[in-house]
Amino acid sequence: MSQVLVVVNSKSIRMLYKEISHFLSELQPERIITERKKELQILIDFIQEKIDTKKAVNLNFICTHNSRRSQFSQIWAKIAAYKNNISINSFSGGVERTAFNERAVASLKRCGLKIESEGIENPKYSVSYSSSGEPIIAFSKIFDDSPNPSSNFAAIMTCSHADENCPFIPGTEKRIPIRYNDPKEFDGTPNEELMYDERSKEIATEMLFVFSAIK
Repeated sequence: MSQVLVVVNSKSIRMLYKEISHFLSELQPERIITERKKELQILIDFIQEKIDTKKAVNLNFICTHNSRRSQFSQIWAKIAAYKNNISINSFSGGVERTAFNERAVASLKRCGLKIESEGIENPKYSVSYSSSGEPIIAFSKIFDDSPNPSSNFAAIMTCSHADENCPFIPGTEKRIPIRYNDPKEFDGTPNEELMYDERSKEIATEMLFVFSAIK
């Protein structure tokens, strides 16, 4: 049985797997540079406005293939929100349908997430981060494929290609560019695992910064 760590705040008790809690505790969101914090503040403001008006927080992280950066972002946003006792709906999608890249999956496992897969072509992954939270079901999809929302959501553009080549996202309330470098550039190199882990850590750090700022 996986060990869990109890996270206590003023609202309730949340339980994260011990390995993930340890991973999060070593992140340093305070070291994010000022210019980047300004970009992240747009996302913070969107979420805060929804919380203040008691409306659903729907976040759709979008990248070209929905295989690496957008998947990292969907998962770490959900975990960071859960840790801070904030209810959100976190999604991801692309402009092409491929598969959740196995290198990205392996990187998340190294962070302590429990991941199981079903299927061969574009498999569905059940991503578990807590004994009490619902697993995230992750697979590659177009940004408006089910179960992604068709209206009332923020489109967070996580890569330059999708941001520049997909100028219109139907149904979005807010388009927020938060771009990340692609770890794919290091596939098949000695630095492959290192760079996937670095990108995962970067995204986790920024999502922790975002949700720690919500009041």
